[in-house]
Amino acid sequence: MKIQGKMFIWLSVFILAMAIVYGVWSKEPVGTTALFLSFGLAIMIGYYLAFTARRVDDMAQDNKEADVADEAGEVGFFSPHSWQPLSLAIGGALAFLAVAIGWWLLYFSLPLILVGVWGWVFEYYRGENQNQ
Repeated sequence: MKIQGKMFIWLSVFILAMAIVYGVWSKEPVGTTALFLSFGLAIMIGYYLAFTARRVDDMAQDNKEADVADEAGEVGFFSPHSWQPLSLAIGGALAFLAVAIGWWLLYFSLPLILVGVWGWVFEYYRGENQNQ
């Protein structure tokens, strides 16, 4: 994590320099604002990764002598097959499409989003994945 933190912090320094150069040369507010916001996003991610890296054990990527197999092992728990992301994706696509076509489309997208969120939250309380 230390490596990623340093990478994002250096990326934010580069973006800040480019935002200043772009702002002085172009005198265009939208692009300059976007670059300054990108700087803020990169520095937040870099700070978070650097802050977290101090509190967790060193990972294999932080060790120059590490092998690929050093990070082997259980990565975590991943949900089994689920139809809820599909419902959320279709509902989200229709909701964003409502901005372009018409707000009436939200009447069709909101039920899909609510069903998807409800199903995702309560996925392990019913069916074959129910905890005993």
